[in-house]
Amino acid sequence: MMERREGKIINICSMMSELGRETVSAYAAAKGGLKMLTRNICSEYGAYNIQCNGLGPGYIATPQTAPLRETQPDGSRHPFDSFICAKTPAGRWLEPEELGGPAVFLASHASDAVNGHILYVDGGILAYIGKQPE
Repeated sequence: MMERREGKIINICSMMSELGRETVSAYAAAKGGLKMLTRNICSEYGAYNIQCNGLGPGYIATPQTAPLRETQPDGSRHPFDSFICAKTPAGRWLEPEELGGPAVFLASHASDAVNGHILYVDGGILAYIGKQPE
């Protein structure tokens, strides 16, 4: 990339580089480090026309998260599913395909002036404090 004087690096970060939650300390620390690595690569290699950005997914509906989204034996929602849907303005888990457009943008010349940025694809969860109690 340095020789060509052009390149794109996309790190897969996480909204957990911005938020805290019990039981995910090691994951959040790793993603926070990756966020800062993204910014530092931008600083070090921007002069070579290399852009380094991150994609910060929110909660995605995947086979790995399926148990958290299953209806419980009593017909209720899993508590974590209810928690995520209540904390996300979109009111739902995101689909994996929803990361495609942002990834294409970061990989394309359309993002040549975007460097050191984490693009959070999270349904708005980082911008939302929650609903006011009734």
